[in-house]
Amino acid sequence: MKDSAWARGAATGLIGAAGVLAIGASLWAATGLAGFAGAALALIALSIAVIDWRLLIVPDELTALALTLGLADLSYRNWNAMPAPALEALIRCAAMAGVFLAFRLGYRRLRGREGMGLGDVKLAGVAGAWLDWASLPISVEIAALSALGFVVARQAVSRQKIDPLAKLPFGAFLAPAIWIAWLLARWWN
Repeated sequence: MKDSAWARGAATGLIGAAGVLAIGASLWAATGLAGFAGAALALIALSIAVIDWRLLIVPDELTALALTLGLADLSYRNWNAMPAPALEALIRCAAMAGVFLAFRLGYRRLRGREGMGLGDVKLAGVAGAWLDWASLPISVEIAALSALGFVVARQAVSRQKIDPLAKLPFGAFLAPAIWIAWLLARWWN
């Protein structure tokens, strides 16, 4: 029992440290309210990742909060150019959610079972509020490669065959990937 409590404590400490580092990185990468918005995105993404990891669910409330915050940040930064930036962001949201929904439906049709939850589809839509067109595929690639790396590492450690039916909380990889892509975009600009 002590090992389990120690492991939970260590995990909590690592999650807390990741949150503090993400806040610092966000404030360093973007000035003013944009940095605070990025820090909030980092904490929301971390919360989504932890919840999805533990419960295999992406909470709608956190997804809605991330979407609202992303659109508010965009509106604040582009106030003089409105409504065009908000309309473009909503198009990106719909495009990302549409691609993920098509993947979800296609997988179910081909395999006869669910392969992705609707929470992941909604979370993909959130990416459109935070990221430009060039950063969207980067976020998906970061998430996919991270998930693949985790599966390969877990298999190497356990020395068991990869179970193709095992559930993997993709939102736990996608949510932080959205923030990472946001951070990279701020560094590049």
